Amino acid sequence: MTPNVADILIEALPYIRYFSGMTLVVKYGGNAMVDEQLKEDFARDITLMKFIGLHPVVVHGGGPQINKVLERMGISPRFVRGMRFTDQETMDVVEMVLGGKVNKSIVAQINRQGGKSVGLTGKDGGLLQAEKLQIMHQPDENKPPEILDPGLVGRVTSVNSELISSLSAQGFIPVIAPVGVGAAGETFNINADLVASRVAGSLKSGRLIYLTDVDGLMDARGNLVTSVDAPTVTKMIQEGTISGGMIPKLEYALDALENDVEKVQIINGTKRHALLLELFTDQGIGTQVTAQSGMEK
Repeated sequence: MTPNVADILIEALPYIRYFSGMTLVVKYGGNAMVDEQLKEDFARDITLMKFIGLHPVVVHGGGPQINKVLERMGISPRFVRGMRFTDQETMDVVEMVLGGKVNKSIVAQINRQGGKSVGLTGKDGGLLQAEKLQIMHQPDENKPPEILDPGLVGRVTSVNSELISSLSAQGFIPVIAPVGVGAAGETFNINADLVASRVAGSLKSGRLIYLTDVDGLMDARGNLVTSVDAPTVTKMIQEGTISGGMIPKLEYALDALENDVEKVQIINGTKRHALLLELFTDQGIGTQVTAQSGMEK
């Protein structure tokens, strides 16, 4: 039976009331940034959130788009422990693609849906101050750790949250490219998941939402974990239940929780209107991570 539209709206009402006025940071990436229908859905969802009183802030990635441009230039992408090796030539491409084409495309999509969006990189208004990232690698516990150099890859040292809050208060939807600036004016490529975590922490946002290509966190049997607290996440990582690319994402989630973000939600962005389904329905669709157990949606 087709759900009654009125019933759907009534189900959403308490959540709309609860989230109204709340700042939410959304990390936008994966296939949701590639599929044309999903791109349009995302722009509509973000615009709707703003119109009903929420304050969304978007942080986006763009790895596949960067790879395409590098390949056209005859440059083979290189990675160091999962981080893109970024020499000056690669950094120029990263800045051009993320701060230019990808960022402005997202802004245009939102504006076409009636929203007021503004694109930023971390270099605008000193938004993302950064320093060079050093990667420690110890393949053998009997040997001292090695320091691996990923090039112009950075970590966030501070966020100009006043700039973001000011734009949000004026009705704008900030869309942030993960490019930061160092103390000497140098440009750094920064992991978008990390930027989203630090931005959410600086804003003390009510929610940090990661859009991924999977349903969320899975337990040892492959079942979706709908809710989990920070100590349990740490235990699952230590036991090997969580592995691969989900580990750094959850580490950034835990860091956000330590910086007073209320909850982190990991959802499948390849599902149409994933944001609305997660936020405004009783069951949601993904995994929520909280600092302690017993916290409701």
